[in-house]
Amino acid sequence: MHSINVMVNGLPGNMATKAAEHIVRDAGMKLIPYAMTGPEITANEARIGPETVGLIPPAKRQETIESIKKAAGKFICVDYTHPGAVNDNASFYCNNGLPFVMGTTGGDRKLLVETVGESGIAAVIAPNMAKQIVAFQAMMEYAGDTFPDVFKGYSLQIKESHQHGKADTSGTAKAMIGYFNRLGIPFAKEQIIMERDPDVQRTKWGIHEAYLKGHGWHTYTLRSEDGTVFFQFTHNVNGREIYAKGTLDAIHYLAKKIEQGVKGRVFTMIDVLKG
Repeated sequence: MHSINVMVNGLPGNMATKAAEHIVRDAGMKLIPYAMTGPEITANEARIGPETVGLIPPAKRQETIESIKKAAGKFICVDYTHPGAVNDNASFYCNNGLPFVMGTTGGDRKLLVETVGESGIAAVIAPNMAKQIVAFQAMMEYAGDTFPDVFKGYSLQIKESHQHGKADTSGTAKAMIGYFNRLGIPFAKEQIIMERDPDVQRTKWGIHEAYLKGHGWHTYTLRSEDGTVFFQFTHNVNGREIYAKGTLDAIHYLAKKIEQGVKGRVFTMIDVLKG
């Protein structure tokens, strides 16, 4: 089996770096030595283990991508960039025939799906690449579909904490809202309690110092109207390993779909889990 050529965009960002490190170590993949990066990045290259990756500013991405395609042939892009770049990046990938795995949250998600649907490529798009958390979401989706309004009358609190550098509200927390709505609880994304202050995370949340720069803690609390019944669901992730491993699974899955000739379709991590 041929190696899967992969370009990781968003370097030298933390999540992009972690994904690239795993790709370098994967015998079935080959890291493209270039990465698209944001306009605020002044460095010309990034180090990924023994590999040197050239960083492509927005103004040079079109000409550079054309050169890479000539030299490397087909490849899959992994996107861990910035929420504000999501839709523009997706359009760029589609216009250039580049299938992609999108782990970046934010942007217009409906437009994102429509953009891929009207293109000649396939993509895996997910606000959370952690398979175990995605499986938990699938269970919540099943509950919402099977037991609608079972929690009607209950109140809901959603709290999420991520590293200071995360620009937007957790995509996982926002996705969970839909499941709770189906279970009978009105709730809007503006009600999510979002924490980004390292001092508060350390002293009030109890997050270890080692993970203040890389974590994802979520708690969903439900209470009955009279306060006599209490439910709580929590999933806390320290570090980024779980997301990087899920990203590799998504790449392998997308590569198989490409071999099957699938085009114009968006897959989720639920699809990846089902294999």
